[in-house]
Amino acid sequence: MDVFFLASSLMLGILVLICLYRAVFGPTVMDRIISVSAIGTKTSAILLLMGMIYGRVEMFVDIALAYALLNFIATLGAAKFFRVRKSILPGLKCQERKSEVS
Repeated sequence: MDVFFLASSLMLGILVLICLYRAVFGPTVMDRIISVSAIGTKTSAILLLMGMIYGRVEMFVDIALAYALLNFIATLGAAKFFRVRKSILPGLKCQERKSEVS
């Protein structure tokens, strides 16, 4: 049974790498936010699988819940911040305002 949990963790790790690619090379800011959120969700699942492997599920469930809550709050904060800003680059918001006024 440990082999199944280990294989599942490895597959989730590969999926995390795919999401990391999207987070780095995503075409828009929202793609990057969604991929980082997906990485956090997969990490919570990996933590639970680690708890199954080590036989300490009760400890890892608490850690996974705290991590998932932190991931959710960070995703909401980033989405709210970039809803107004629309870019990662500093100063782009000022350029957009100048073009709207002209």
